[in-house]
Amino acid sequence: MKNRIKTWLPKPETLQNNRWLRWMGPVLNHPRLWHFSRKGIALGLALGIFFGLLIPVAQIPFAAAMAVALRANVPMAVASTLVTNPVTFGPVYYGAYRLGKAVLGEEAPTDREIASELQATQEAPPAVEGLGNRLRHGLHQLTTVGKPLVVGLAIVASLSGVAVYFLVSGIWILRTRWQRSQRLRARRS
Repeated sequence: MKNRIKTWLPKPETLQNNRWLRWMGPVLNHPRLWHFSRKGIALGLALGIFFGLLIPVAQIPFAAAMAVALRANVPMAVASTLVTNPVTFGPVYYGAYRLGKAVLGEEAPTDREIASELQATQEAPPAVEGLGNRLRHGLHQLTTVGKPLVVGLAIVASLSGVAVYFLVSGIWILRTRWQRSQRLRARRS
């Protein structure tokens, strides 16, 4: 599996010769950024999931920059940002919003309130309102959703990142121990 993944990934030389990444040449030369080690893979996955859940836009550059800064595996950091995609975006952000409301102690809206808000947002504002009123209305809606969403995303991203780091490290350790025991059994027989 490890060899198959390595064939899919771009070689460090390819990235160094890329005209958009050439300026980062010396930084991208560090071998720990491309090496498949327990700490590098675990930290890369944790960073990717953290930024994939926390930031809705430009997740990959943030994850890659932090992976370079912390000497984590860059390909794993970039690939794991895809935890949020068009299919998972809605449920993740809705769950984070609900979590944020619960943590902040705000009451969850009733079904009737949700239906009335949905109907109000679907109705097109009259053209005479003007752009200023529409922007104020949009900003008001964003501020009512924003605080619980940010709190929920921060909690979900932090806990998921830490959990992934320890889960990957634990699985890697268990797999290594199992392989060693298999080798020892083979030698004894």
